[in-house]
Amino acid sequence: MKEFLKVLRRFALPYKGYMIGSVFANLLSAVLNVFSFMSIIPMLQMLFGMDTTAYTFRPWQLDGIKDITVNNLYYYTSVLIDQYGHRDTLLLIGIMLCVATFFKTASYFVASAVMVPLRTGIVRDIRVMVFDKVLHLPLAFVNDERRGDIIARMSGDVTEVETSITSSLNMLIKDPILIIFYFCTLIFVSWELTLFTVLVMPGLIWLMGAIGRRLKAKSLYAQSKWSETMSQLDEMLGGLRIIKAFIAENKMLSRFRRVNDEFRDASNRVAIRQALAHPVSEFLGTCVIVLVLWFGGTLIFGEHSPIDAPTFIFYMIILYSTLDPLKEFAKTTYQIPKGLASMERIDKILNTENPIREPEHPVAINGILDGIVFRDVHFSYANNPQEVIHGVDLTVPKGKTIALVGQSGSGKSTLVDLIPRYHDVTSGEILIDGVNVKNFHIHDLRALIGNVNQEAILFNDTFFNNIAFGVENATMEQVIEAAKIANAHEFILQSEQGYNTFVGDRGCRLSGGQRQRISIARAILKNPPILILDEATSALDTESERLVQEALERLMKSRTTIAIAHRLSTIKNADEICVLHEGCIVERGSHEQLIQLGGYYKHLHDMQQL
Repeated sequence: MKEFLKVLRRFALPYKGYMIGSVFANLLSAVLNVFSFMSIIPMLQMLFGMDTTAYTFRPWQLDGIKDITVNNLYYYTSVLIDQYGHRDTLLLIGIMLCVATFFKTASYFVASAVMVPLRTGIVRDIRVMVFDKVLHLPLAFVNDERRGDIIARMSGDVTEVETSITSSLNMLIKDPILIIFYFCTLIFVSWELTLFTVLVMPGLIWLMGAIGRRLKAKSLYAQSKWSETMSQLDEMLGGLRIIKAFIAENKMLSRFRRVNDEFRDASNRVAIRQALAHPVSEFLGTCVIVLVLWFGGTLIFGEHSPIDAPTFIFYMIILYSTLDPLKEFAKTTYQIPKGLASMERIDKILNTENPIREPEHPVAINGILDGIVFRDVHFSYANNPQEVIHGVDLTVPKGKTIALVGQSGSGKSTLVDLIPRYHDVTSGEILIDGVNVKNFHIHDLRALIGNVNQEAILFNDTFFNNIAFGVENATMEQVIEAAKIANAHEFILQSEQGYNTFVGDRGCRLSGGQRQRISIARAILKNPPILILDEATSALDTESERLVQEALERLMKSRTTIAIAHRLSTIKNADEICVLHEGCIVERGSHEQLIQLGGYYKHLHDMQQL
């Protein structure tokens, strides 16, 4: 319950007004329920001739409130019988009971309805918080986690929180109010019977708790299997071309069936344990009723009974009304652990520490005056102490183009990712105009940089929105001009709706060269002073490469550029070429100088000439 209260404090505080409204509505419902049934006692006593006492009205006062309340109820009933007779009085009290029940059920509806915005609001807030957290965590987090697992936490786990926790909020507000109010009524009617009930009730509560204690652990396991199922689905959708090419449909289906069967078995165990809640509580509740009936009967049949038969009937009605919220409350003890298990998985994302921190006193920057300097830069990933970059010193003067070449895994992409702080250096520093990049506001720093990567990332949106992505208030004229510079304007016009044509999921309706030119147009429209080209033409055919290379050359004019390339022909004209090997710069110079050096660069060049 402590964990549940922590969840409430974190997410329900903005909706406290709804909770207060639910409390008042539930209180009204409980009061109407008690007093509607209480009115039956004097009616039964007098209608059936069990009480012939002549009652007079007694003024209301706190001293002896129980006796005064009973006396005045009997008095008003006797007045009604004298005026309208037994039959009409029975009908009138029945109508009063119906009216009271109507307002009771209306109050119950209001109590449930005002909780709906709280439930949906909490779920919305959690989804937004998770989405925002993943957006702002470093790339290493997303690379380390399975995408299907993150999707499962935002979908299945959040839905489980809604089903198990927020849907229980109404019960947790309503049921304690009803239980407390009904229990006070039971004490008011007969403290002897209530004392006996209290002695047998802890057994019911203990047994319900014993059944539900292991539910959280089983729910955690089930949700982990749901994450595996989502990961399998994500891998299948992302690798469908390879699966078909290697005729691996049966293998993937077998993997999915295995994980899906494990999820089914885990869900079955959770559902079966949860299904025990109602029958067990029903059986135990019946046992309590039988015991109280037996004990109440012994009191009534005694010589000096402290309770008469109609009052005992009322007592049993209220006791049964108490057992119902008790059973519902016990049911929530099954639902809440499932939700807490999902909340624990969500918290693994929300509580992940972001090592990329904003500076307390950021330095303003809106351009570049001198250049970029790498000074003894070292870097290793958090989950791997082995350094990926070690001891890099590099100067990128303003307006110059520096090329990085080397074998795959030599650290080229990692090195350039340190500039916009996708990762932070382990030691050393990266300076722009003599200021450490950690001293700039992250937004301002990344606003200076444009990226064109080997894989052109497009969104399932129109050409216009993909080119204008990240640029506020871009006009159609600006987008068209950027597309023309990127050699993209012609094929965009040839599409069905021109710039309003959707490109498909990740640009699936376009060729590789077309996707890359849209990516370049996006960078052109952003108009950044620093440009990072990460193997922007390595995956293209000769014709597409020529068009993309022309667009890149236009984009690179007068910009400070760092270009990563496998095809050495694309960086021959760079101002300086740096050769990386195992995270270190082993050679540097112009194309001609490196060829004459006869080292690693020449070896790469000769291999590409074959």
